[in-house]
Amino acid sequence: MGFTLPCYKKWSVDLRLVRASRLLRAFAWLLWCAATTALGPLAHAQGAPAVAHMEVERSLEGLFLNVSMEFGLPSLVQEALQQGIPMTFVADAEVTRSRWYWSDEKVSSVQRFLRLSYQPLTQRWRLNVSSAPFSTSGLGVSVGQSYDQLSDVLAAMQRIAHWNIADAQVLDTGSPYRVHFHFQLDMSQLPRPLQIGALGRSGWNLSIARTERVPLLSTP
Repeated sequence: MGFTLPCYKKWSVDLRLVRASRLLRAFAWLLWCAATTALGPLAHAQGAPAVAHMEVERSLEGLFLNVSMEFGLPSLVQEALQQGIPMTFVADAEVTRSRWYWSDEKVSSVQRFLRLSYQPLTQRWRLNVSSAPFSTSGLGVSVGQSYDQLSDVLAAMQRIAHWNIADAQVLDTGSPYRVHFHFQLDMSQLPRPLQIGALGRSGWNLSIARTERVPLLSTP
């Protein structure tokens, strides 16, 4: 009596075709984005990115920064995230001392790195924060949290509270200081096809900057 076995070979071929089709669609999307940004920037509906509030706290322990920003993600950035491409953002804080006889002296410089990604299977957003750059092999030492809505994760990204930007030992009591804050999308972390078309294009750019004077340390 004859019988037939399931066609495992055919299923294997079909699975490879599905995977190849997905890779081709993702690659085609990357090329389309690169070509689109090369032709011209896409404006997004959000207002101009800006620092809504910036406060520098000075104490016997050092300098601490509180920042509240207002920004939305450019449309191409959102599309890339939906395609599973993570985005890296960098916050820089530089402390300088004013000198009347020469250029300002840099006394401290710190960075904070944020990796934003979208997980299609769970339909959730993931934000990892680290004081060191993310390695190519993984997230390294970082703190991560998941969010259900994009608005929730953006709210977390837009606020920095009590960030230690300079220790007390590098500061003089009576010297005038300034804090230069900068927040931007790190386009060097984008896939190579996107870097070619995205660099310098407003459809990808997200950059915010502000400078504040540091209050003098009050003496008892």
